[in-house]
Amino acid sequence: MKYTVLFGRILFSLIFVMSFFGHFSEQVIRYAAAQGVLLASITVPLSGVIALLGGLSVALGYKAKWGAWLLVLFLVPVTFMMHNFWAVQDPMMAQMHQAMFMKNLSMLGGALLISYFGAGLLSLDARLQARSVLHAPREKTKRPAAVVTT
Repeated sequence: MKYTVLFGRILFSLIFVMSFFGHFSEQVIRYAAAQGVLLASITVPLSGVIALLGGLSVALGYKAKWGAWLLVLFLVPVTFMMHNFWAVQDPMMAQMHQAMFMKNLSMLGGALLISYFGAGLLSLDARLQARSVLHAPREKTKRPAAVVTT
């Protein structure tokens, strides 16, 4: 059971890491521009970098809460700009975009959960925290002064 969160983080992050190179393809950039994305030749590759950094952060469990917020930053505009099913005329395409929209909403929910709960025990964050606790300077406890009564 202790590996569940680790596997969940890795599986969750896979889509963001795997999509990185696609954000640099001319075809994806042109498609985003056709969807109304401003400065697509800059914003699409930048969004790929954000997705990669967030995905790796969550997968490795290193600064995972920050990585999850990067994924939120990635998912919100992508979900509403690229999968706006309500504006699609073709019923089949509208259905496909609605499914992609809902998929992104569920990933957004996962990212928000990670941003709150963190990466779990099997993560670099937990390892670094345990190491800092072990090597933290210990406070010397002072003994209370003796009370003299006459």
